[in-house]
Amino acid sequence: MSKPPKKTKMNAKNIAAGFLMALLALSLLGFGVEGFGGRTTTIGSVGDRKITTSEFSRALQNELRALQTQFGQPITMEQARLFGIDQMVLEQLVTGAVLDNEAARLGVSAGDSVIQREITQIPSFRGLSGNFDREAYRFALQNINMSERDFEDSIRADVARTILQRAVSAGAAAPETYVTPLLEYQAQTRDVTVISLSADALEEPVGTPDAAALQAFYEANIERYTMPEGKRIRYAWITPEMMIDEIELDEAILRQAYEARSAEFSQPERRLVERLVFADTASAEAAMARINSGEITFEALVAERGLDLDDADMGDVTRGQLGTAADAVFALEGPGVVGPVETSLGPAIFRMNAILAAQETSFEDVRDQLRDEQFSDLARRALMDDMDLFEDLIAGGASVADLAQETRMEQGEIDWRPGETSGIAAYEAFRNAAEAVQEGDFPEIGQLEDGGLFVLEFVESLPAAPRPLEEVRFQVISEWRNARVLEGLRGLAEDLAQSLRDGSEGPELALVPVRFDGLRRTDIMPDLPRDLVAESFEMAEGEVRIVEGTTRLHLLQLNAVQSPDLMLEEVARLRQALEQQVAQSMAQDLFGYFAASLRQDTPIQLNQQIIDAVQAGF
Repeated sequence: MSKPPKKTKMNAKNIAAGFLMALLALSLLGFGVEGFGGRTTTIGSVGDRKITTSEFSRALQNELRALQTQFGQPITMEQARLFGIDQMVLEQLVTGAVLDNEAARLGVSAGDSVIQREITQIPSFRGLSGNFDREAYRFALQNINMSERDFEDSIRADVARTILQRAVSAGAAAPETYVTPLLEYQAQTRDVTVISLSADALEEPVGTPDAAALQAFYEANIERYTMPEGKRIRYAWITPEMMIDEIELDEAILRQAYEARSAEFSQPERRLVERLVFADTASAEAAMARINSGEITFEALVAERGLDLDDADMGDVTRGQLGTAADAVFALEGPGVVGPVETSLGPAIFRMNAILAAQETSFEDVRDQLRDEQFSDLARRALMDDMDLFEDLIAGGASVADLAQETRMEQGEIDWRPGETSGIAAYEAFRNAAEAVQEGDFPEIGQLEDGGLFVLEFVESLPAAPRPLEEVRFQVISEWRNARVLEGLRGLAEDLAQSLRDGSEGPELALVPVRFDGLRRTDIMPDLPRDLVAESFEMAEGEVRIVEGTTRLHLLQLNAVQSPDLMLEEVARLRQALEQQVAQSMAQDLFGYFAASLRQDTPIQLNQQIIDAVQAGF
């Protein structure tokens, strides 16, 4: 029987903070949907609990933003449906409503003092002093058009769900019979000896193959030297670099560009500074006294306030940017802490971490850089101005040859195969288009990474074909040598392995065995292939194996298998972590079954027309 969906276990504080972060990332998409007999504000009901259109909109938008962050580009609702985002969001909302409905039926709720504590612990509602700021709270909710009551009701519901979840999963514990094998697997160690054989162990060097041997090896391994299927593609393209000779650039333009970026080329002396603001002068003075006495560091003081160093970081600042603190900070001749200083935000102490000297870069020093940048910029603009011309020609049926004849585009042809990166195939945009183009496709204008434009046409398919021997001669010779080395080493390796197994005298070789004691699954063997570690954990105690590499053979001998020492602190920590993971997994399963059972017994009514209407608004 398949398991119901799992619900991640969270405490009330994390639920509240996570819920707020989702809200702050969004703006409401509307509180209702028109056109269905008036203004409709719900997409359905679960028991006595209504699911509003605004809830559904916010949840969808949140997932879309997450996808956009993941892929680095805008995501449409249609694309989101391909990922099943719409159904996932709907399932989450229904499950949450089922739990809310059950919590209300059981009378599970949270008091005002609990809600107040949860809200005041959310970092986004803290002011510069590090404490809860009422105005910040009101402003944040105002930005998302949400009332304090509605937000506090949502926190109350989250807390109630958490109480319900803890009650259901409170009895989950990690069985000893389950944790012990996991611990044995993860913490077990091996004592291993490795002997590596290379070409130096051969009595005679392998030499160089003659023509017949090389041809025979090439033919026997022809799949290694065979090009994949590809396409012959005809293209026309133009890049900013191709247009440089057509562009005239006045010296005055370069001077103007230099002046416009004077802040970049002429930077005053700066300091890397962090600032910690206090509610009053007494608190700031007390904190500074603790730093001066060595009782606490600046970092620890920031952490004590419930902040991160990022919250205190001002970056590299000039004297003018520091305002009233400029004299104190710039008086430091090296890294240090000064203060307190009265600022517009209140009394503050400052830590200066580094001095950045003033930088003066003359026009002559950056002239060539500015020239290249201006040329490229003007060329890209000119190409964008020509975009309509190219598109009109293509829409009128112009071929690649026509574009090359009637415009400044240059024509070319390429036998494109996966992995090709020469010429125009050095551009990722072209490679993607070449991979996608099929016979019969109409030409389309594409843009290259440097601002260039291209159009391509499918000419014909290219079957897989061997590369000529002359083209891959050095590769074939190298692989022939490697094969001969391994062939010559196999006999030596077998004799040496047998001597290790039965304790007899093996071949006389100038080899130095390397021993690794206490080897763990996550360890590495320096200068040896990574797969040797995994191989050693598949062996029985006393076993000897031969492992082939590209140019070497490795003999592995497993000397001993060590079970984890439960008295070691790191093993105890691992055991505790495993117990927590197993218990959490079991708790999630229990709660998942509980939620699924509730869904079966709770009336659920959803209006698909309204759901579709909300999605159509994206």
